[in-house]
Amino acid sequence: MIDYAKITIKAGDGGNGKVSFRREKYIPKGGPDGGDGGDGGSVFLEVDKDLNTLAVFQYQKRFEAGRGQKGGGAKKHGKDGEDRVLKVAPGTLVRYRTPKGKLVEIDLTKPGDRACMANGGKGGRGNWQFRSSIRTTPKIAEKGTKGEGMELELELKLLADVGLIGLPNAGKSSLLAVLTRAKPKIADYPFTTLEPNLGVMEWHENTWVIADIPGLIEGASKGKGLGDQFLRHVERCGLLIHVVDGSSKTVLEDYRSIRKELEQYSEKLITKPELVALNKIDILRDSEIRLVMAKLKKTKKKVIAVSAATKENLEELKREIYKGIAK
Repeated sequence: MIDYAKITIKAGDGGNGKVSFRREKYIPKGGPDGGDGGDGGSVFLEVDKDLNTLAVFQYQKRFEAGRGQKGGGAKKHGKDGEDRVLKVAPGTLVRYRTPKGKLVEIDLTKPGDRACMANGGKGGRGNWQFRSSIRTTPKIAEKGTKGEGMELELELKLLADVGLIGLPNAGKSSLLAVLTRAKPKIADYPFTTLEPNLGVMEWHENTWVIADIPGLIEGASKGKGLGDQFLRHVERCGLLIHVVDGSSKTVLEDYRSIRKELEQYSEKLITKPELVALNKIDILRDSEIRLVMAKLKKTKKKVIAVSAATKENLEELKREIYKGIAK
């Protein structure tokens, strides 16, 4: 998944004004008639609901708008340069620095959101604009001004109501598949999921977007296992479901290791509403489930024992998701 890019943008320069004089039959010394140059095109970013990556910026890194055409005789105005509109996915965060070094951030989240990132240059005035009662034959015209240019840093953070987090192979993709209509790659080995998957869950006429965040490991907040790239997607989720592998001998330690990575990445993440889904109970005896549930009570979170394989207790989980989002 391409969710980060650096690009350079350049707005179009304004066209130069024209020095021209009217020359017609029987009028050998007509007045000035040089037209103005056209304005340069601007560069815009616009949210496209059909995009979910920044892949369009993977190979092309420089984007320019059209430059304004120069003015012509007979007071003809030069054609304006065409604007350049770059489409981005919902949830794209844009960063750039002003000429004075101030960092600016723009959050583009809603389809149709548009931001002008670089203004086109202004067209120069032709000599017709400089005529006066004193200066009847001006031989001067303005040059067009330069269009703005800058480097942009684009970072995509998925927009989802619910984020599934947990260690690799905890069963997040399987849970996503049974909660929604998504069809993520599923296998019983770690790191099957190498990019976030999205699905839509429907429950009692309500719909929510659920994101399966690839398995986090110890050191994820520092980039280990691409963890820092995955953690950025957790930031926008309204509710977290911490999926724990019920067959693990260290369920509480597993839970705490992920919480530690969340905190080290951003303290805001550990303040988000969270449910704990104890997965794979289909391979546990009742006594084992009770034992594991007792351990997870120490998390002080609502814990729901589920099975993505048999769909056991999925309705209860959906009900708790509803409650968590409603808060």
